[in-house]
Amino acid sequence: MSENASDSLRIDFRYLSEPDMIAAGVTDIAACVDTMEETLVLLADGDYRMAGASANSHGAQINFPENPTHEGMPADGPDRRFMAMPAYLGGRFRASGVKWYGSNTANREKGLPRSIHLFTLNDADTGAPRAVMSANLLSAYRTGAVPGVGVKHLAVQDAETVGIIGPGVMSRTILSAAISQRPTIRKVKVKGRSAGSTERAAEWIRENLPQLEEVTVVDSEQEAIEGSDILIAGTSTSPDGPSGFPYFKTEWLKPGALLLMPAAARLDDDFIRSDKANLVVDYTGLYKEWYEENGPDVTYEQLLGIPGNRWWDMYKAGSLPEEKLVNIGDIAAGKAPGRTSDDQIFCYSIGGMPVEDVAWASDVYDNAVAKDIGTTLNLWDSPALK
Repeated sequence: MSENASDSLRIDFRYLSEPDMIAAGVTDIAACVDTMEETLVLLADGDYRMAGASANSHGAQINFPENPTHEGMPADGPDRRFMAMPAYLGGRFRASGVKWYGSNTANREKGLPRSIHLFTLNDADTGAPRAVMSANLLSAYRTGAVPGVGVKHLAVQDAETVGIIGPGVMSRTILSAAISQRPTIRKVKVKGRSAGSTERAAEWIRENLPQLEEVTVVDSEQEAIEGSDILIAGTSTSPDGPSGFPYFKTEWLKPGALLLMPAAARLDDDFIRSDKANLVVDYTGLYKEWYEENGPDVTYEQLLGIPGNRWWDMYKAGSLPEEKLVNIGDIAAGKAPGRTSDDQIFCYSIGGMPVEDVAWASDVYDNAVAKDIGTTLNLWDSPALK
C-alpha cells in the first residue's frame, strides 16, 4: 500500500521526473523488448483487463468540435485530444495504472512534443498510488519495443537492411529495438514527407546508432521498400484516407521481409488474402473492440489507418478467415508457428495498449525503488474520511 510499511494507513508514492525515468532505465530498449514479450504472452493468455465491458478498449478519449460555441473550448485539429488509458496486468506484474495525455500537433510550433504524457501506477489490491511518472519516454520506448518482439520472432536471422517510411520518434525507437534483436542490421533507408525533417531524422539515426554503416535518405516509398529485410511504417493517417497511406505494393516486398506497422499503411487486399501474407497482430481483442466502438471501415479509413483494423474489417465482411490473424503472444509462447522459411513475408500490425505501459512502468518503478531514484511524496498519514 505504501513504500513506508510501518503504518498501515499511511500512503506514500514516488514521483519520477523524466531525468529520474532515464536514470531508472526507461530507455533500455533491449530490456523493454523482453518485458513487452512477457506482456504480449499474458495478453494472449487473458491475464489482463483494459477499459470497457469487453476489457479490450484502448481507452477513453475526449475530442472537440470543429467550431466550438463556448468561449475558451479548444477547436478540433490534427491529433487534438485528451485520452485516458487504464489497464491491469497480471503475471509477475499484478499492477494497475493509467496513462493520461493531451495531444495537439500545434505543440511542435512551441517546441513541445505533440503529446504530453503522465502515468500513475497503482497497487492492484488497495488502489493506492505507487508512483506518478513522466511518461513520454515510457510510452515511446514501449511503443518501439512491441515491434521489437516481432523482430525477435519473425525477422530473418541475418536481417541487414531496414526501410523506414515516416522517420518520427516512433520509428526511431522501433529501429533501436530492431537492432537490439538483430545486430546484423547495417543499412537504413529513410523516406519522409519533407526533405528537411527527413534529413534531420537521418542525422539523428547516424549519431545515435553509430554501428550502422549506411543511412540513406530516399525519394520514394518504392526505394525504401525494395530490398529491405525489415520495414517500418511510421506515418499518421491522411485526409485522403487509404489512398494517402504509405503503400506497400506486393511486387516491391522482398521475400522474407517483415513489415512492422504501428501506423497508417496500405497493402493489396489480394496479397492479404493470399498464402504469401502471414498476418500477425499484437492482440486480436483490441481490433475487435475498435470495430465494435466505431463500426465498419471507420477505424482504419478515418481514424488510425493501422492495417490490423483493415484486416478485422475484412474478416467481419467475410473476405478473410479469422484464423489468419495470429497473436504475437501465441507465437512467442510457442502456441502458434512463427517463421519456418526465409522466404515467408510477415505483416505485423501493432495498435498499442495500456497494459504495455503498466508493464514497463512496473519495471522502471522497481528499478527506481532499488536505486532510490525519484522523490517520495505523502498522500496522507491517515485518511480524513474513512
